[in-house]
Formats: sequence, C-alpha cells, structure tokens
Amino acid sequence: MKKIFKYMLAATLLLSASACDDFINVNPQGVIDEELARQNPEEMVTAAYAMLGDCWYSYPFNLWPYGDAASDDCLKGGSGTTDTGYHPMEIWATLTTTPGELDELWYRLYCAISRCNRALCSLQDYGASKLGTELARQREAEVRFLRAHFYFKLLTMFRQIPWIDEEAYRQKKEEQTRNDAFTYEQLFGKIISDFEMAYEVLPETQQDDGRASKMAAASYLAKCWLTLAWGDGYEASNGVGHINQEYMQRVLDYTEVVRNSQYGYLEDFGDIFLPEHKNSKESIFAVQCSDYKDDNTTFGRANWSNMLNGCWGIWSCGWDFHKPSQNLVNAFKTKDGLPDFIHYNDVADYPVNGVPTAQKWDPRLFHTVGMPTFPYKYEEEYTLTKANSRTPNTYGYYTSLKEVPQRSKGETFSQPWQAFAMNDYVFRFTDVMLMRAEALVETGGLAEARTIINDIRQRAKNSVAKHIAYAADQCEIELYPESYFADKATARQCVQWERRLEMAMESSRYFDLRRWGIASKTLNAYFESEQNDVYDGQPYAQYLKDAHYTAGKNEFYPIPYNQMYYIPGLYSQNKGYE
Repeated sequence: MKKIFKYMLAATLLLSASACDDFINVNPQGVIDEELARQNPEEMVTAAYAMLGDCWYSYPFNLWPYGDAASDDCLKGGSGTTDTGYHPMEIWATLTTTPGELDELWYRLYCAISRCNRALCSLQDYGASKLGTELARQREAEVRFLRAHFYFKLLTMFRQIPWIDEEAYRQKKEEQTRNDAFTYEQLFGKIISDFEMAYEVLPETQQDDGRASKMAAASYLAKCWLTLAWGDGYEASNGVGHINQEYMQRVLDYTEVVRNSQYGYLEDFGDIFLPEHKNSKESIFAVQCSDYKDDNTTFGRANWSNMLNGCWGIWSCGWDFHKPSQNLVNAFKTKDGLPDFIHYNDVADYPVNGVPTAQKWDPRLFHTVGMPTFPYKYEEEYTLTKANSRTPNTYGYYTSLKEVPQRSKGETFSQPWQAFAMNDYVFRFTDVMLMRAEALVETGGLAEARTIINDIRQRAKNSVAKHIAYAADQCEIELYPESYFADKATARQCVQWERRLEMAMESSRYFDLRRWGIASKTLNAYFESEQNDVYDGQPYAQYLKDAHYTAGKNEFYPIPYNQMYYIPGLYSQNKGYE
C-alpha cells in the first residue's frame, strides 16, 4: 500500500510539473502583443488619437478645475467643499502635493504620451513599408502634434516635467528621466519642435474631423510663443515688464496664417456651443465626441471631462459642478454698451427674465450662464428656478451652459453617470484671433487689434434674435471707439476683458491671468468680494474667506506626491511646495 501511494504521489507531482510548464508557456489571452501591434502603424496612430478623449471627471483633459474653478470665473460646485478633491484648487491656500486628482492627471497624460511614442516607433520601423513614404510622414506629423498637445497640458500645469520621447521609450529610460533636466523654455522648445514639424508637413484641411492639421499646429505655435512672450510663468518675472517682442512677432506670423485660412467666425455665438455645429468653421481643432445614435454604439463617445457639469434637476444625473461666479456675471454688465471696467463689481446684480432694468448686459451672458427665471440653453420648457441648484448656500444659483447640449437633445449616457456628446474645443477661430489681438497691442498694432475686438463684439451683438430673443430688452453692446485703442494700457484692458467674456467657462481664465502676470492681484481681490455673495437673500461662497493666492508659489501646480516618491530622488518639486 505504501509503495502504491509513493507511485501515485510521484505521478501526481510529474503531472503537476508538466501542467505548470504548459501553463507558463501558453500565451496570455486578451493581451495585445507589443511587437505585433508595432507592425500595424495605422492602428497605432489611431490608438494615439483615442487618448484625446480618454478622460474622466477626476482627470479632465480640458482642465476645467484648474483653469476655471481656480480662477475668478467659477466656483467648484457639487454637494459641498468635500465633493471631489478640487476644493484646494479654488481656494489655493490649502493646495498641497497630495490631491489624487493631480496624480491621476499627471499619470494619464503620460499614458497618452506613451501611446504617441509607441506610435512613432511603429511609424519609424514599419511606416514606409506599410503606408508608403508620404502617408507615413504625414502620420508621424500627426502623432508629433498629439504628443506636443499632451506635453503642453503637462507643462501648463506642472512646469517641471520629465521629457520622455520615443528614444527614451526604446531605451526603457522612462523611470530614469529627471524632471529638471531641461528648463521651462527648453521644454517649450521641444514642444514647439513637434508642432513645427506638424506645421511643415500637415495639410491645411483634413478629410476626417478631428485629425491634426496645419492650421491646428499654427494655432498651437501661436499659443506657445504667446505664453513665452510674457515671461517665465512666475509673477515676479512675468507680465508687461518682461515682454519679448520677437516672440510676439511669431504670434502674429502664425495667427496671420490662420486668419487667411478657411476658418472664420460662426455667425451666431450661441451656435458655437450646440452639437449640430461642433465641426463648423469656428472649430480649428477639437476633441471629437459622439452620441450613440450617431456612431451606432451602445453609449457613444462621451465627453467624460464634463460629466459632473450638468445642471441639478434638469438632467437625470446633474451633479451641478462648474458654477459661474457672481464676479463673472458682473463682468458682463455694460454701460452705454461698453464694459464698466472700474465699477462692474461694486454691486452684485443679475438679470431677471421679463423684468428689464436700467442695467444692461453683454448678450454673451445669456449664452454662457444659466440663471433662475431664464430658459436652460434657450428652451422655455426647461426654464430654470432656484430649485435647480444642488447647494445654493455654498455655490449659489448659476449654472454653466457652454459644455452641455439642449435638454431636449438628451444625454448620451445617463446611469449611473451622465455624459454629453459635446466636442471639447482645443482651438476655435475666435480664440486664435484674440491671441492675435493680444500680440498686436504689445507690438503697437492698436488699430488692427481694435478691428479684431470689434468684429468679435459685432458677432455678439448679432447673437440675440436667434436664441435669446427673450433677453433682447436686457442686452446692450456697442463697438469700441478709437479712443479706447489710443494707448497700449487701455487697449490691453479692452483685449483682456474681451477674452474673459468670449472665452468664459472654457477652461482658460486662470492660465490667462498667470500669463499676464496679474493672478495674485486679481484672485485675492476676487476672494475678498466673492465671499459676500448674496442671491435673492441667500448668502453663499463664504468658504472663500479661507482663500489666498501666493505669488512665487501658486503659479504652477505641485508635482504630485506619488510621482515624487515613486522613485525617490528622481524629481524636483516646484518652488514653494517643498
């Protein structure tokens, strides 16, 4: 019996060893073989493009918590200050290296860059043989554009970042690359180099919506040079006293190319933010989103960056984030049709539908901010009330309109999360023309800057009858007379004000303030006034009593804690956060 048992045990062990060996040598299922994938360059390029919309509310690639909630345009919103980790971004004083959202954003953007690097290796190794030399070259230019796009976001956010390109990927040096190997300007130089290659190679137009083009590259090149033209990003060495005229001229060169292209102003401001116009002549480059009815999929390609930003009680899962500030509403006030630069924020005011007063408003207010008594996105059957605010005692009663469709069009996904089929603009034509006007002011081209600003204001003036006729008797907007553009200081104020109104709630405001070197002055004044907000007897925004912006520290976001200590000693922290 003992002998039989020994034989059975030996057989079992042999079979087990054999089974283990067989299991180890079986190729894993559901995993893409990297070398096989590399042999398909067109598919690798598509995978890189897919990362444009590979976002989520905790790492929104459009950066709305960092460009809007961190500015004077917007309150975070939601159920309260502990809802998500974005509260420190809007009060600045408690911002540290630990928010998981910062870490996720860093990680996901580098995932996108990794896709781009892999696609570039695939194109270099197999592009000519599989696609032909000309198409392979174009695809390489597209991927370099995409890589520069993701790096621009990282540099905008974190300043000190590791530059990991396709060569670092080939040599497996991703985890050996320091974030202080290059200066801020050198990193911009590498990004600009990628965009320049795209600019030289890509066609002016692409057959497929959403592909990078020469005009998209020109827009990004203008943005890069404009950012550098104002200084190094820190307030002490940024602003009017640090302007580089040569860099401003490059902004003019690239925006001139865009101005003479097929792109232009869409006739009605409201149409820009309706899904049926998402790839109009206004759209130079946008992250493409779709409804399930459009692409015959289960849920469509939703815009997950904005999934929290639907209005409470209007949408099936409206989480009520991204709430316009009273300061922003006040900025739309007009006096004799022009902005009230000095006294706009002296008194908190807001329009009431059907009750016009002596206070008139720029029409863009009604396209940008949803307010009680007014239709939600132009549809009277969905008129807003005070009940359409989730936490009015904290965040007030306003709601954001640009990033959502009309309620009758529905959401593309509704349970347990909500999302919309709204494209995310990376560049629209008006944005590029505002950059041109900014550069013109600083280089002495005041007359042309006035023409651009007045063209934009004329479009706003023409944008009443089609969508917001109910507010016609509350709107008044006029063009700037020559006297407003007779000197640089006044012209600069006009251009910067126009940018705020035109681009409000499109995630750029904080980065604009930083570029102009006025973030601390603007934000600390805003914190002082906004904490006293009252709407129809309801106080809100009182938490801003704890807010403070510190120049020399807060200009850039901190390198996330997890990244700093994943490989100790590899990364240096931004100053002020050590």
